Amino acid sequence: MAWLNPFRRRTENTRYCWNYEFEWTEDHFTVEESEHLKHSYDVLAEECLNRLNAISPPQSGALPRSNSQDPLPEGPKATESEKKESLPVPQRDLFALLRDNHSSDPKLHELWVQVNTVPEWVDWAQIQRGQDVFYRYGGPALTGLAYQALLGGMGAARVVETLARTGGFSTKVAKRRLFETTQHILQCTRSLESLQPGGEGHASSIRVRLLHAAVRQRIMKLASQRPSYYNITEWGIPVNDLDQIATIGTFCATLIWLSFPRQGIFLRSQEKADYVALWRYIGYLLGTPDSYFSTPAKAKAVMESLLYNEVNPSETSQILANNIIRSLERQPPTYVSADMLIASARWLNGNDLADALGLPRVSIYYWALMTGQCLFFMTLCYSYRSVEWLDKAHIERLKRVFWNVVVKAKFGLQGTETLFDFKYVPEYETVTELGKAGESEFKGTSVEMRNLKALGVFVGVVGVGSWVAWKGVSVVGGMVLGWVR
Repeated sequence: MAWLNPFRRRTENTRYCWNYEFEWTEDHFTVEESEHLKHSYDVLAEECLNRLNAISPPQSGALPRSNSQDPLPEGPKATESEKKESLPVPQRDLFALLRDNHSSDPKLHELWVQVNTVPEWVDWAQIQRGQDVFYRYGGPALTGLAYQALLGGMGAARVVETLARTGGFSTKVAKRRLFETTQHILQCTRSLESLQPGGEGHASSIRVRLLHAAVRQRIMKLASQRPSYYNITEWGIPVNDLDQIATIGTFCATLIWLSFPRQGIFLRSQEKADYVALWRYIGYLLGTPDSYFSTPAKAKAVMESLLYNEVNPSETSQILANNIIRSLERQPPTYVSADMLIASARWLNGNDLADALGLPRVSIYYWALMTGQCLFFMTLCYSYRSVEWLDKAHIERLKRVFWNVVVKAKFGLQGTETLFDFKYVPEYETVTELGKAGESEFKGTSVEMRNLKALGVFVGVVGVGSWVAWKGVSVVGGMVLGWVR
């Protein structure tokens, strides 16, 4: 939970925000630097997207769709000329197009050479160790990614304006979108070969990079026709460099210094360096300015700068955050209740941010369940990592389990790996609304029962230990008194 350290020494550089306290250093973003990054972006990917569209034009019959749950609210309607204008929507495997055509176009070749050139700072042994970190703490990692990196990240009001315009976080599709994002993470961590040039994680990262270019191009096109659609001056270019840095930061730094500690998990120094190095390389493939992740200290400063400067929840933030809860409520594989999901979000983000995101308060019972969950994760993770062969077996087992749950299972991606095509297409009338609570059949909450049992075992062990200690002290005390007499 987000507790502050009362014994912490505070200075003129001490900053506080959202139940988190830190020291401002030269590694943190200045306002001017943040503003510059909001208006810079991956130009090469967008130039290549234009060339790929020319080589293989998107299907003219592919129309954007709204993913809103309910009828659209009243608002400005698209004019007839806007409706008639053709705005291409890529629906192909852009990675395959790039691979097959890079030799015939200088720009495509430039991108191909860039993503297939391994930077000199990459140490493959370190990258592999970073992959292992993700699975060593797999349970807390997925919990942190879902309820803090993603849900808590909805507090960045500027960023959610882009997300809301894709319609990809309505209650109908938010769960699938979360699975698709997790698929990319799993592909990048399944094996070292997967992330190296030619691997599936490497290819998926390039697909995501081109998808970002497509989203940015689409929103910019719509904004040029109707400036009120998207405020470029205030929000910056869609999917800009600051957004990219924030994304990589939430996947590594937020886990290391927020999500894990708030679940009782503290990584060793080498694990932190390895995990940051992994995400620096993934960020490089995605076209992110990677120098901001050259050291763990810089990565931590990225997280703190963005938490301090960017997190300021809006009404749209509240809609998207609550839609995530409603899309996961009583859904497989966990079937946990909305109260348990909200307790997870409040535990990881703190009550201040959770209140600003419009999340309801929950009873003390669910705080107790979160205590039990953290105790369970701590026992599991620390026990496995203390024995090398158990650690390796645990990592390999979770690789299989996560892949089967996310990709293979019928409640996941149903065995079909996404190619990160342009499914959630921005349109003038595409909006993300607050969805209705889930109505799926309740099948029990084994996770909640597990957490309750873990808490019960802990209380029992502490109780027995205290009793034994008291008895021991009593016996020793009696013996000492007997000798004195």
